[in-house]
Amino acid sequence: MSPSLIAHHPLQRMPSPSRGFSALVHATGLASFLWSFNYMHENPNRANEAYGWHFQYLTVIGLSLSTLTFIVALLADVTLSRRLFLVKNMLSVCSAPMEVLISVLYWGLRVIDERLVLPDWAVIPLHADIGFHAIPSIVMMVDLLLLSPPWTISVLPSLGLSGAIAFGYWFWVEQCFSYNGWYPYPIFEQLPTPGRIGLFSLSAIVMALSTATLKWLYGRVNGFGTSLSPRSRPGDIRKTNGL
Repeated sequence: MSPSLIAHHPLQRMPSPSRGFSALVHATGLASFLWSFNYMHENPNRANEAYGWHFQYLTVIGLSLSTLTFIVALLADVTLSRRLFLVKNMLSVCSAPMEVLISVLYWGLRVIDERLVLPDWAVIPLHADIGFHAIPSIVMMVDLLLLSPPWTISVLPSLGLSGAIAFGYWFWVEQCFSYNGWYPYPIFEQLPTPGRIGLFSLSAIVMALSTATLKWLYGRVNGFGTSLSPRSRPGDIRKTNGL
């Protein structure tokens, strides 16, 4: 068997974990994420003193999960640990679709009316806006398409995961509202309770669809590998003769 197949999954386009391009991607993405957190610290607003801090925002929850994913990914690159690489891929199944969901919802609603996602007291310059709402989804897609094995999650589990995240976030938002008296996104203020339920349900569906779309896109870029064993899991490498 060729060394490239032993080094990574047959469908994975580039070696990872590795101390080369893979480490560069993860270090660059992590630097961007940390810069965004530092921006929140250096530019306080109403949310800094509120119950739940900036974690009221799905954007910041997604950014936190992406940061954890890339910390594990970079540690895997530095140590060449296949175990950490497996953990990174498991986290990515959640963090990558969430970042795609955040980008789609934020920019889609902002095109319609920016007052749906930005309260009057929130001022965010374009470079910070891109750092929060575009770069995370871009680097997560680069990691998936170039540096990861194919996902094996199917439709029902992805819908269950998306639903759990969406309604868990709804519960958290209502908890914060009970203390603060305001919602993190103005659109929540404008919708009655049934409308918010519909919005969170739609968000769960969009996140599940983003998972399916990312799987399809991975196949278009790297191949669908129909001849591979269906029992392969993220992080696995080709095993023959006891390897």
